[in-house]
Amino acid sequence: MQQVCDAEGPYQTELSSPAWEHLFLEAMQQNINWHRDRNAFYRAYIEAQLQGKMIQSLADVPFIHANFFKKHEVHSLGAAESFLHLTSSGTTGQKSQIFFDEWTIKSAQRMVDSIFEYYKFIDSDETNYLLFTYEPEGAANLGTSYTDNFLCKYAPVGKVFYALKYEGQEAIPGQSNTKAKHSFDLFGTLCALEEFALEGKPVRIFGFPAFLNFTLDKMRDLNRPALKLSSKSMTFLGGGWKGHQQKAIGKLELYQKTNELLGIPLERCRDGFGSVEHCIPYIECAHHNFHVPIWSRVLIRHPGTFQVLPYRTLGLLNLISPYITSAPANSVLMGDLATLYPGQDCGCGLEQDFFVIHGRAQAAGAAGKSCALNALEILGRR
Repeated sequence: MQQVCDAEGPYQTELSSPAWEHLFLEAMQQNINWHRDRNAFYRAYIEAQLQGKMIQSLADVPFIHANFFKKHEVHSLGAAESFLHLTSSGTTGQKSQIFFDEWTIKSAQRMVDSIFEYYKFIDSDETNYLLFTYEPEGAANLGTSYTDNFLCKYAPVGKVFYALKYEGQEAIPGQSNTKAKHSFDLFGTLCALEEFALEGKPVRIFGFPAFLNFTLDKMRDLNRPALKLSSKSMTFLGGGWKGHQQKAIGKLELYQKTNELLGIPLERCRDGFGSVEHCIPYIECAHHNFHVPIWSRVLIRHPGTFQVLPYRTLGLLNLISPYITSAPANSVLMGDLATLYPGQDCGCGLEQDFFVIHGRAQAAGAAGKSCALNALEILGRR
């Protein structure tokens, strides 16, 4: 497991060889044994799924649906071993609760380091940050907030502006629990951008794309002049438009709008994909595709039969990695519809497979909500 997770160079071609694939499968088997020995639920689940059969390929690795973690806290460590606890936003009380040991979370963070270094996104110039995410008070353990604050380490921090301001706790209808309440500070965001443009320092914009798009639209509505941020500025978005695809625009259209109104080069507009349940970083290449790094593998499964589908076929996204020793989330079936492509279909020069997200697969009337959907509800109230 450590040999796989500590490998350097996120897209090394030589680590896509049959020998590496064999090592990756061995690491997965080791990870499965780790959790089976430490987690009663997982032991029963694995025995029921495999029924004595050997795991001969990644397709044989039993998966757990991401929604499972929204209703159950399961982990394979003692209380003293818990290093970090992260949750999804879950506006109806359904929150994924993932506990991390130190080895797991630091393995994932090293992977982000490696990818940011690969794309030359690590800089020494003092940088201002606009974060389209939840202000930490009351939301410090939300996965999106934790990630965006973590990403500020790749360039020295000048000023930081949180667009989603914390307003205290509010009751969840029909429950005794409360949730953090945030509001979108639109005019504060516009003022922060204008101030950052005058300072001339690089600006990094992280967080939900819906809020960036809303801000840009308001710049036009209010006849605000286009800004010219430093050419070293960048956007790194995440969270998607889950649940509200009818309000979304294509990411290339959003990048073009960002370039026109903020002056950020198109090649420095990127998206990231990940989740609390699976913290492996998937970061867009220059052609804006999510290539699969060497520490993970991606399968696409049929929504009805769960059989593995071939390239260029729409299905459910199955993310696999041996990086996590704290919880049995080594193979997670996401609620996202996606398509997997061979690397050469991209044209950016990377040979690793990449996937395209098409939206959230959800039954009619389903109540589950993501961080992004919660954020979009704030936009609705605004």
